[in-house]
Parts: sequence; structure tokens; C-alpha cells
Amino acid sequence: MLATRALYAQTWKPAKPIEIVIGTSAGGPQDRMGRAVQRIIHERKLIDVPVNVVNRPGGGGAVAMAYLNTHPGDAHYVAVNAITTLTNYITGKTPHGPADFTPLAILGVEYVGLYVRADSPLKSGRDVVERLRKDPTSVSVGIGTALGNATHLSFALAMRVGGVDIRKMRTVVFNSGGESMTALLGGHIDAAASAPSAMLSQLRTGRLKMLAMGAPARLKGELAAVPTWKELGIDSSFDLWRGIAGPRKLPAAQVSYWDRIFGDIAASPEWKQELAKNDLENTYKNSTETAKHWKTEYDEVRAILVELGLAKG
Repeated sequence: MLATRALYAQTWKPAKPIEIVIGTSAGGPQDRMGRAVQRIIHERKLIDVPVNVVNRPGGGGAVAMAYLNTHPGDAHYVAVNAITTLTNYITGKTPHGPADFTPLAILGVEYVGLYVRADSPLKSGRDVVERLRKDPTSVSVGIGTALGNATHLSFALAMRVGGVDIRKMRTVVFNSGGESMTALLGGHIDAAASAPSAMLSQLRTGRLKMLAMGAPARLKGELAAVPTWKELGIDSSFDLWRGIAGPRKLPAAQVSYWDRIFGDIAASPEWKQELAKNDLENTYKNSTETAKHWKTEYDEVRAILVELGLAKG
């Protein structure tokens, strides 16, 4: 198997600049991941051609993935992706489903927290649940980047377990977690659901506080004091993976090439430092493992979205 991959890697290499496509605006978690990948490739001289990051926000990642879909069989184009590759198709936001792309890697997992301003009257996750249970419209919650994505699902499922009518909640969609943070700081929304990586800078300044985390257990490090929803009596957790997809119909030689590149990145000290800095779990999966993960999660998420009334067709 290793010998075969090595042979493939020797039969293809980039002949023109690489584009790493980001489906959100600058500053969000996917943007930071793409730029970290670009930086490590450059610093470790893993690729001989220029590697450029291109932001194509819109449609909860659908715009970027539609662009990727215009380059079938060409591994010079890859995109940072997340569960929205699956959910956008299930919810009818895009005609392009997982079969239209080539799974290349899962590079890390993070979990969704609930954030408020430091001066908010909402002091705990239980406060939010109790208020929303009485009136689902009483708290506006910002998410990036689309209804039905992992951020929305994580928060909505926790509220559903808490007895909230989640179809009536005031959910405000932004182009990135960074944009929802800005709106929260500006007082335009009451709370925000996001991965920690989009909020850490303002948590550290004390301008924001995290009320709960949708992880199966408490995180380590500076977020160790944040309770999980399970600790608050709400038996809910949901992970948010971030990875890399290529266009459809990539030849085996091109897939093998990226397996080597992303394997090298995932094993590097620089990448491990990047994950630790942004509170991501180190859960690297190669192209074969990622394909299996996509299939299993597609079936699970579709069942959830059907139950929530968000699935189409």
C-alpha cells in the first residue's frame, strides 16, 4: 500500500499554482485553517509551485464548492470544507452533493460553544435554555455560515434536548464566525454559537464569555472551566470537523499526492501548535478514511435534518 502511494506520488505533481478555496470571508475558522495549511506548505517547502488562498464566501460554503466543481479532475484546486459539504446538499442549498467532490482529508475537529457579551444578563447555559423554553424568540443567536450546518445543528440539538421549540428560534446567519463575533460585540445579537477558534481573541480580553460547550467532555487548557451541555443536564454533543475536498473525479495519482502532503502537514510540529492554539482536536484522516467518514455522517445528519424539517426532497 505504501509503495503504491509512493509510486502514485511520483507520477503527478502540480504544474501550475495551487488554489486553496475558502467558502467564508477572512477571519473565520475555515479561513484560518486554509491559511495555516498555506503557511506550513511554504515554510516546509512541501510544494514547488505557488500556493494561493482564495476566499469565495456565500451560501454557507456553496459558492466555493460550486467553483471547485468547475474544475473536475484537476487537483490544482482544493477547498477547505466542513459538514456543510453534506448539509447544503441535504437542505437543498446546492445541487452539488458529496458525490461531486473528492474527499482528501480531515485535519481537525472542534466543538461549538455558546457565547454572550461579558455584561449580558444571561449568566449560564441554563439561563438560555429556560428563557428559550418559555419564548423561543426571546434570544437572537448568531451562527456562521448557514442554517443546518454543524454550528446550527450543535446549538439547535442542545436546545431541542432542553425542551425548546427550535423551529421558532431567532437564528441569524453570518458569512463567518468572525462576523457573528463582531455582531455580538456590537450588540446586534444576544448570543452567538461558534467554534472557539473564532472567539478566542475576545474571550481572552474578557469582552465575551462562553456559557457552554457542545463537546462530549470538557476541553483542556484555557477553556477547561467551561461546562459542557451534558454537565448542565442537557445530554447533547456534536463535533465540527474541518478538512479538505478536491474536485470530482480526481485520478488516483493526484489523490495520492495530496495524501502525502496533508499527511506531512498533520505530522508537523507547526500543525500541532496550530491546532492547540485554536483548541482543535488532532484527528487527521487520509482520503480513504475521510470518504468513509463522509458516508457515515451523511446518513446520520440526513436523519437529523429530516426530523428538524430542514431536509429537501
